[in-house]
Amino acid sequence: MQIVIALAALAAAAWIGAGLYNGLKVRAYTVRTGKVTGRVRLCLVTDLHSCDYGEGQEKLTRAIDEGRPDAVVMAGDIFDDKLKDENVEELLGSLAGRYPVYYVTGNHEYWSGAEAFRRKMDALKKYGVCVLTGRYEVLEAKGQRIAICGAGDPAGENTKGLTGAEWPCGFSEQLDRAAEAKGTGLYTVLLCHRPERFEEYAGRGFDLALCGHAHGGQWRVPGLINGVYAPDQGLFPKLAGGRYVRGGTTMIVSRGLARESTRVPRFYNPPEVVMVDIVPESGE
Repeated sequence: MQIVIALAALAAAAWIGAGLYNGLKVRAYTVRTGKVTGRVRLCLVTDLHSCDYGEGQEKLTRAIDEGRPDAVVMAGDIFDDKLKDENVEELLGSLAGRYPVYYVTGNHEYWSGAEAFRRKMDALKKYGVCVLTGRYEVLEAKGQRIAICGAGDPAGENTKGLTGAEWPCGFSEQLDRAAEAKGTGLYTVLLCHRPERFEEYAGRGFDLALCGHAHGGQWRVPGLINGVYAPDQGLFPKLAGGRYVRGGTTMIVSRGLARESTRVPRFYNPPEVVMVDIVPESGE
């Protein structure tokens, strides 16, 4: 009996130990469309929260480089409202001039307050990052053209002291402005921090939405529970991480990169970088 108990304890310890592994993972998705004739690869980076991935953010940068994306897209909370910005600046510096980088804000950028928010936005400008707040830009890559659209996090509506350029209009109007990209006939990719607003993204007809914020539900049991708790979704969130479809809109939710900044450890939920391949309906 003691042997059985000891073996059970060892098995439980091994299971818990595996669940607490927080090494960086790369997750890949493929979406198909008739609006491109060749592959476009986007690297989705979310919810870094100023966390540390080695000297010069080398572990994170290497994961991005090995994926060989055509652009890096950041869906908010890359900065944190409490941790210092140095780790973010190291990442931005390593990407500058090598990839087009597109960015939308998350709630933590705004929770920092107007003055700190401006410093973070200045850092993005310094490294040539394209911030999308209710607008779109056309990405050209390997003969393909897609529209990268973005809306700032709704927390901006409650942040005092922002200028009109920093928060030009309400969240819904930003989505409307970004959705004007549909008039180009190009494949539309929406960057937006919050997955729980999926119905609003799908209702405006974006082809693809890329989000974060949920942190993978923090604790997971693969095959049984895809997240225990997520901000603004509560217990057992339905949109914690993965691929979701509403009508003609696909949403991919990254489980994000936050680790030492979180109040509780991640469990069977390692931090991730996401590679999204947009490919023709037939072929690749």
